[in-house]
Amino acid sequence: MHGLVIKNTGSWYTVRTDDNQLIECKIKGNFRLKGIRSTNPVAVGDRVQIILNQEGTAFISEIEGRKNYIIRKASNLSKQSHILAANLDQCLLVVTVNYPETSTTFIDRFLASAEAYRIPVKLIFNKIDCYEEDDQRYLDALMNLYTTIGYPCYKVSALTGEGIEKIRLALQGKITLFSGNSGVGKSTLINALMPHLNVKTGEISNAHNKGMHTTTFSEMFPTPEDDGYIIDTPGIKGFGTFDMEEEEVGHYFKEIFHYSSNCKYGNCTHTHEPGCAVRQAVEEHLISESRYASYLSMLEDKNEEKYRQGY
Repeated sequence: MHGLVIKNTGSWYTVRTDDNQLIECKIKGNFRLKGIRSTNPVAVGDRVQIILNQEGTAFISEIEGRKNYIIRKASNLSKQSHILAANLDQCLLVVTVNYPETSTTFIDRFLASAEAYRIPVKLIFNKIDCYEEDDQRYLDALMNLYTTIGYPCYKVSALTGEGIEKIRLALQGKITLFSGNSGVGKSTLINALMPHLNVKTGEISNAHNKGMHTTTFSEMFPTPEDDGYIIDTPGIKGFGTFDMEEEEVGHYFKEIFHYSSNCKYGNCTHTHEPGCAVRQAVEEHLISESRYASYLSMLEDKNEEKYRQGY
């Protein structure tokens, strides 16, 4: 039987078969032997083949070819990755400038990983009903920065419904991953888009202005009235990039890649080399200092375990 993995609870996978059955499956043990350095070799969004044993237990026997996937470093094992989802048309990264604050480092690491796997990203700036004047100014500056680079940005309030209709239009007919820090209102936003789901939502810790995990596993839901899907994932604190070579990192920052063609040396790391067009662009404010700082932090990943931190 063939089907689509729509839910992953860690040890069990829910597969919607091509004839619309929902079957709970386990992974056959030989998946561990195929050199997949991942905490979850099967991900939500995977097309799979399943078999039943004599006892009637269903097993995923094969993953069909993936169009793409997005991964990050596993939070507990530095040599392994965690696949957030597979076969995506786009990602919506939900961010907040306060309550809690999403750092630009986190945003940029996510964007770079998505670029590496050729997955388009849109930025959703949530909780605009909460912000004071300084927050609004910072929000406008961030939207200007990322729009200029080439990432569509949306202002929304999942609580009041402002901007929700534009997001709904952006979802039509697409398989969309929702991601973001814990507490940014991702589940509330999904509920605003698809009220019938009634996804569990959480509170913000007043002591630390950080979110607490409410979604505990990945799951995909069909969007009403078209053939799209929303994939909801647990909130993540940091985004450690996985399996990128030092010389590749600059390719995944659109504006750094653009200016790097003018560097004196072809293998320029944009850190210290003479005739570096990227560092000159930073000095001339053609590349933002926050983006360049994010780039440098990713270069340091080889030597430091920065992905363990919350950024």
